[in-house]
Amino acid sequence: MAKGQKGQIVTKKHLARQERERRQNRYIVITSIAVIIIVVGLISYGVVQQYIIQPRQPVAKVANDVITTKQFQTFARYERLQLIQQYQQYQQFAQLFGSDQASLGYIQQYMAQINYQLEATNLGQNTLDFLIADRLIQNEAVSRDIKVSDEEIDKALQDYFGYYPDGTPTTAPTSIPVPSSTLNPTQISLVPPTSTAVPSATMTPTPVVTITQEIASPTPTSVITPTNLITPTTPAPTSTPLPTSTPYTLSAYKSDVKTYMSDINAFASLNEADFRWVFGMQLLRQKVFDAITADMSREQDQVWARHILVNDQAQAQTIYDRLINGEDFETIATEVYSGTTNTVDLGWFGVGTLDIDAEKIVFNMQIGQKSEPIQTTTGWEIYQVLGHEVRTLTDSQFDQLKQTEFQKWLDEQKTAVDVQTFEIWKTRVPVSPTIPPTQASQ
Repeated sequence: MAKGQKGQIVTKKHLARQERERRQNRYIVITSIAVIIIVVGLISYGVVQQYIIQPRQPVAKVANDVITTKQFQTFARYERLQLIQQYQQYQQFAQLFGSDQASLGYIQQYMAQINYQLEATNLGQNTLDFLIADRLIQNEAVSRDIKVSDEEIDKALQDYFGYYPDGTPTTAPTSIPVPSSTLNPTQISLVPPTSTAVPSATMTPTPVVTITQEIASPTPTSVITPTNLITPTTPAPTSTPLPTSTPYTLSAYKSDVKTYMSDINAFASLNEADFRWVFGMQLLRQKVFDAITADMSREQDQVWARHILVNDQAQAQTIYDRLINGEDFETIATEVYSGTTNTVDLGWFGVGTLDIDAEKIVFNMQIGQKSEPIQTTTGWEIYQVLGHEVRTLTDSQFDQLKQTEFQKWLDEQKTAVDVQTFEIWKTRVPVSPTIPPTQASQ
């Protein structure tokens, strides 16, 4: 040691301070590690909760069959996609018919209805109802040994993209109109030729919109390969041949599916497996529907009637007394309905159309007979029967009758089976995909 330099004296106080610093550093390191572990744990729990636990949690239960959150959200996103595509189609209509205020108002009503259906509560409830019905349909399919094959789903997907490897299907033949009944003398006396009666019930057609896939539309890819043309030395006055479309090949179809599914996955978080699952449900539903309604007759007992509807019993009784005293039914109805859109002539209808109390009376009345005032859910009604016979239903009437019968069967199944819904579904309704902002604002 050099002269004049003194060694550092380590005191007990100095040692104690060093020990405190070491302990503090150790505590800081331990705390930091603990915080990191907690943060990683929370993140891991969130990931596990979101991608593993939550998707498996049930939103409903049909007997012992569970409808999971994943199934609920997948179908809800599919429904949102269909509604958005319909919205885009109506948006195109609005651009085409914007100068016609009547048509534009009609289109805007449909667009508003779609927006209403896209609201979380409405979309979620409709999704839940469909999936519950699907479980009931699956149970019935098992009991009837009804199945949907992968090949049938393949064909449904091909049809969706307009790919027909066995040739484009021919259009179904138009059904032959059902002839109207010939009026008998009693009916002619009740409804003279000057009347506006409708002896055959007419159903107002529901507008059918062909949905154009605005989002990565799966349209066939046409590939035209140029060929070398040989110019003739002497031009011949031949007509120009019309261009022929390139056949939609399997490779083009597969390419379209791949592109479309990629775009839809980015837009709506749906993939080809999801589409196949939905198509499978729809195919099975149709098969069970056909089985349930297979024995239904196209012939139906129907009544042709007209009615007068008022709000209170006293007015109805006064009208009935006037009818009994010989006043004309049509004249009184025109007087009562003046300034309203109420319909006098109800046309032909079957069981299940009228209020149940009115139906029991009307179907047991004679032609020409007038009923006493009947209280129904809409007010007080007086009926006069103009015809009663077994009639052949039109295609639209028969389809509607089958739909009614199938819904009745579903309602019975829901009552017979233990169906539980869990309120958690209200917090699990997806809000995407959404209508593009430029379209939603219009």
